[in-house]
Parts: sequence; C-alpha cells; structure tokens
Amino acid sequence: MSTRTIIVTGGTSGIGRAIADGFAARSDTRVIAAGLDAVTEDGGGIEQHSLDVRDATAVERFFAEVGAVDVLVNCAGIIRRDKEEFTESGFEAVLDVNLAGTMRCCRAAHRALAASGGCIVNTASMLSFFGSGAVPAYSASKGAITQLTRSLAIAWAGDCIRVNAIAPGWISTDLTAALEADPVRANPILARTPMGRWGKPSDLVGPVLFLASPEAGFVTGTVLVVDGGYSAA
Repeated sequence: MSTRTIIVTGGTSGIGRAIADGFAARSDTRVIAAGLDAVTEDGGGIEQHSLDVRDATAVERFFAEVGAVDVLVNCAGIIRRDKEEFTESGFEAVLDVNLAGTMRCCRAAHRALAASGGCIVNTASMLSFFGSGAVPAYSASKGAITQLTRSLAIAWAGDCIRVNAIAPGWISTDLTAALEADPVRANPILARTPMGRWGKPSDLVGPVLFLASPEAGFVTGTVLVVDGGYSAA
C-alpha cells in the first residue's frame, strides 16, 4: 500500500491537531501539520512546519517543498471578539486568514492534488448558515467557505480533485473556552443541542477521514454538518 501525504493547515492545535492525529494513527499516511505554533519535534508521528497562510509566497514555497500531496485539510482560522470584527482592520484580518488563506492553500496545492487525484477538506462552520451579531467577519468568512468549496468542486472535478467541507458546531477549543465557561451563554447552547453536550475536536476526525477516503469517491461539493443536531433543532 502506498503512503499518502496529508497536509493539515492549522494542524498544530485544536481541531486541526485532532484531525492530524487521526490521520497519523493510520499506517499508510505521512502527516504534515502546518501552523504558526509549529514545534521542531513531534512525538505523535506528525511533521510540523511553520506556515502563515496570510503569506502567499510562503504558502507557495511550502507546497513546492512538500511535493506530492494526496489530501489537503484547511483548518487554519481565527476569530476576533469584543466587537473587533466590526472594525475595518479586524474584519479584514479574519477574512484574510479564514477565506483568503484557505484559497491560497488550495491554489498552491492544485497541481500536486491533480497529479495524485487527491482531495481537499475545508473547514466551514454552523455559522456558515446562521448569522452572528457578535462575529460578523467570522460568520461571513465561513459562509464564503461553503461557496468556495462548492465552486472549487465544480471547477476542479475535471482535474480529478474532490473538494468538500465539514461544518463543526459548538466544539470545545481555545477559541470557545470563554463561551463554554459562561453559563449564561453556554446553557442555551446545550439546551438546543439534541445530543446534550459540546463537541470535542476528536468528533471531527471520523467525518474528515471519510471525506478523504476512497469510500467518498463520488462525494464532492458537500458540506458535512457535525454539530450534535444543533442545526436540526
């Protein structure tokens, strides 16, 4: 069995790290986690590389150095609270990482993915479908990710590249720690979630592994919701 090369941007922490670990547990993968907080050595069998997805030159260089790519998982993302996303600089900063950064990586990986018949899994959000009065830039960027995913699925199908996305619900990470710790805000979330709990980063692993697998060979342009039933309630 040949070894597949998996790249996970934002793969050094949170959801991205859980996904990188999920791939690394498989014997047929070389997993590369790229992020701002990369370390020199990783005991989990994962190669870590420093990468700022806002830097187009660095992104192009990174993918050129990696060479062959079978799966690209785009998890790099930021959110700005306390009304910072209502400022011009805050709004643009979030879109630059979440949306433009995803497109930079997709574009840079295109040639290698076409050569391998590979696939892309982007990270959307339940806020791709719901508005948020607190984080308009994050919501706008994630809504755009759903349309970017569908658009690239159409554009690159002829290159034998599948493009899908996951849409996580309320997941316990550093980005949501303050919200989860506030009963006034957290209790309504739990009350609406049929499964009655916050998600864990590991809950995203199975869906991504499926979308990246041969079993999903006829699946493209799909946004797979992973939210414990929140959006169905």
